[in-house]
Amino acid sequence: MAQARSKRGFAAMDRTKQREIASKGGQSVPSEKRSFSKDPELAAEAGRKGGQSVAPQSRSFSQNRALAAQAGRKGGEARGARTGGQEPQRRAG
Repeated sequence: MAQARSKRGFAAMDRTKQREIASKGGQSVPSEKRSFSKDPELAAEAGRKGGQSVAPQSRSFSQNRALAAQAGRKGGEARGARTGGQEPQRRAG
């Protein structure tokens, strides 16, 4: 039989306090050092470079569309479980 775990530390704090603490991590880096947030072209270039560093035969999703679809479904199902089956909010765009 599994034991119920008590919430302690960060998990026991109210959501507002958690968000306040978590936001400090992002604020610890000066804005001039956050190059990707200032330069989307640089971020895109870095993403491409990272993708190209993986050998084509190792890029399983690009080589196997069925595997990619399966992973997408699994992610969607996991999200549905977290949201209690509610429809996810769609972003405008």
